[in-house]
Amino acid sequence: GAKFVHVLYCFARYVMIENMKKLSLGTGIPFAETVMRRPRNRYIAKARHRVAYSKLLQILQREYFVFQEYRRKAQ
Repeated sequence: GAKFVHVLYCFARYVMIENMKKLSLGTGIPFAETVMRRPRNRYIAKARHRVAYSKLLQILQREYFVFQEYRRKAQ
């Protein structure tokens, strides 16, 4: 039900934030700390969502590129 979905969401958010903390170490981007803050209004929440989405997309694209290069060099 709804409680299970909320627990799953909280767990996924926690895992995502911990992963971002690990990935953003040494980059000078205080990204994970920004995600942890509570928004004051809906506009700020939407802006943070866009930033988080963009950063996650960049990370996934970089991983995909590395895997493709690895696969290409392995052949």
